[in-house]
Formats: sequence, C-alpha cells, structure tokens
Amino acid sequence: MNDIAAFLQQWISVDILIGLTIASVFCFIGSLIAIPWILVRLPSDYFDIRVSRHWMQAHHPILRISGLVTKNIIGIIFLIAGFIMLFLPGEGLLTMLLGISFMDFPCKRKLEARIIGQPTVFNTINAIRQKFNKKPLTLAPVYIEGQ
Repeated sequence: MNDIAAFLQQWISVDILIGLTIASVFCFIGSLIAIPWILVRLPSDYFDIRVSRHWMQAHHPILRISGLVTKNIIGIIFLIAGFIMLFLPGEGLLTMLLGISFMDFPCKRKLEARIIGQPTVFNTINAIRQKFNKKPLTLAPVYIEGQ
C-alpha cells in the first residue's frame, strides 16, 4: 500500500489526493440520496419500450435544443461518475444507467431495457420503489431476463 501511495505522490500532489478523496465521499453520499430520489419519481413505464417518450416536444425549438444539450451534458457527467464509482464507493451501475437515461443516442431505449432487465438491477429498483409505495417498473417481456 505504501508503494502505491509513493507512486501516486510522484505524479499527484497530496493536496489533490485529499481533494479527490473528499470529492469521492461527497459523490458517494450524493449518489445515495439522488439515485433513489430520481428512481422513485420515474413513471412505472419509463423504461418500457412499448410506450413512446418525447421530451419537451411541445416547447419552442430553441428551448427544446438547449434543454436537450443540457440534458445530454448531465447524462455524460452521470455516466462518467458511474464509471468511476465502479472502482470507488458508490452505486456505479445505477449511476451509469441514470446517465444513459439522460442522454439521447440511437437504440438508447433498447440498451436501457437490457440493463433494467437484469434481475439484480430490476429487483433493486423495484425494492426502492416499493419502500416509497410506488408501482413497480414495467418492461416489455423480451427484456426481462430469467423469465
């Protein structure tokens, strides 16, 4: 362990390492609060590809474009944070899923459904939703693994 610390100190100052540690703790605590808060507020059919979703479709084009850019930037931040949380404390997979759900790209809904369809993820999210008396998520049967 001392070898790792000595190697890191060659490239990164102690102050930066302390700052990264503090940021990691805040991200961990923030993810423990934000992720359940967001998952509970999603409609139960949010990840069901049989239900169409159109974000801000009735708004002015400039407002829609700026909203889409902002939403994608937030999604990229969550995706990167989730990837980092795979190696640091935090809910990495759920944070990455949240990032993906914010972003817009081809076949996104199918990817979301495949991730949500994993029994561990699906059951974890539905357990969180059940604690807050929310209806469980629904998915197209083809995306629920183990059934």
